[in-house]
Amino acid sequence: MALEKITAVSGVPAFVAGDDIDTDRIIPARFLKSITFDGLGEFAFYDERKNDDGSDKPHPLNALPHAKILVTGMNFGCGSSREHAPQALWRRGIRAVIAGSFAEIFFGNSTTLGVACVCATRENLAKIEAWIAANPNAEMTVDIENLCVRFGNESVPVTLPDAVRRALIDGRWDPIADLLENSEKINALAKKVA
Repeated sequence: MALEKITAVSGVPAFVAGDDIDTDRIIPARFLKSITFDGLGEFAFYDERKNDDGSDKPHPLNALPHAKILVTGMNFGCGSSREHAPQALWRRGIRAVIAGSFAEIFFGNSTTLGVACVCATRENLAKIEAWIAANPNAEMTVDIENLCVRFGNESVPVTLPDAVRRALIDGRWDPIADLLENSEKINALAKKVA
């Protein structure tokens, strides 16, 4: 059950401004009623994207519904540890997030979905934001192997813990899939120890 080896993510970025964007902003609590994560993508940033009557507000994810990369500020994914937040982003098509920093549980829940969460300095986030504003709908690349983001003729460094980087590159980012893949070895060891 080999997983996809994620060495880079290329696509159109959407810039969602702000620090301390919490999981309730990413997916409001009233949408957490289902027992599966199916359909959560349509509710990502719902209160910021939609008016009370369901019509669209001006929002980067409305303007770029096909965005694969989300660019934002510091402490992204803070607040409650709901797994629905990264699931909503993944099901909306987001495959990488570039932020100044991440809440730890959000980071873990995202990377085990195969969403690359990389950190950039405020200065480099500002460069990326300016490029996005000047080049709407242009693609950028989050290069996980080389720990950089490439956009236009520029490249800025990003950070990612090496264990997570290796897991993405080697296609071992989902620990449950890893356990299932090695179930024979686990069962053999369990019999040996018992």
